[in-house]
Amino acid sequence: MNSRKILITHPLHPSLLEKVKSQFSAWQIIHASKQDEWQEHLIDSEIIVGWRNSFDMQSINQNDQLKWIQTWSAGVNSLPLDQLSKKNIFITSANGVHSYPISETIFALLLGLTRNIHTYVRNQQTKKWDGTDIKLEAHKKTIGIIGVGAIGLETAKIAKAFDMHVIGVRNSLKPTDYVDKLYTSNQLAEVLPICDYVVVTLPLTDDTYHLFQKEQFQQMKKSAFFINIGRGEIVKEDDLVEALISGEILGAGLDVFETEPLQQSSPLWDLENVIITPHTSGSTEHYSSRVIEEIFLLNAIYYLKGEPLPINLVDYHKGY
Repeated sequence: MNSRKILITHPLHPSLLEKVKSQFSAWQIIHASKQDEWQEHLIDSEIIVGWRNSFDMQSINQNDQLKWIQTWSAGVNSLPLDQLSKKNIFITSANGVHSYPISETIFALLLGLTRNIHTYVRNQQTKKWDGTDIKLEAHKKTIGIIGVGAIGLETAKIAKAFDMHVIGVRNSLKPTDYVDKLYTSNQLAEVLPICDYVVVTLPLTDDTYHLFQKEQFQQMKKSAFFINIGRGEIVKEDDLVEALISGEILGAGLDVFETEPLQQSSPLWDLENVIITPHTSGSTEHYSSRVIEEIFLLNAIYYLKGEPLPINLVDYHKGY
């Protein structure tokens, strides 16, 4: 009888791989980070750790053994959810892995815009000494966190160190630490006019696609900064560009874009009130260990006992 098989498609440190082998001692573990190495195993692996967009879907569809996919990303919008749901495959995401590095990036962007650091970096290239255009500070301002998950909650925690008033937007109004007041997504029009910083940490779903358009930017303060580390498609980018050029909002910190890499023809590159990072806000030295030790192996305890997976199980209906 063939042993049960796990396919791991991302490079792991030997110490992490040993932990997987220890927990799945009777299983066949395939550690293959190149397509020509993993391809033949798509047809019969029971668990796949790390979804790749280059996977051969014909092999996945023919795999009657596949029961669980652990993604390497927090978002799952790039997966063929309709096809996978028909096969009743469990999907667990990497949600929560990014809360430290992304919240750090959010505040790097927030403080950089507030204290004009991006301008000074540009001036440094030409040895220009000019400190005339700085007056803002972040302390005691109002921050609106659109999406209070693990990342939003960590951002709220940091905001409290700046004595900020924290507003959270999420569909559950259950009170949470570090958030002064919660609103639902249907109340976005009430939230935007009172925020000095609007931070988007949402996943991409049918409901969040182009959630931010011209109307939303018009509702924001002209002195407000907009920060998006969620997904680029949550924002109608042309409307954001217009808002930045017209002075509808003061500036933006952007890690994600509708088309990635960001096209060289995009006006965003040349706007002096924008800081661009190349979708790196979630990068961290601890990424693999958090996915494996804090999500996959903890869920594995339950999976091996035939019990529901408690951590980051994706709801197909919600799309996250």
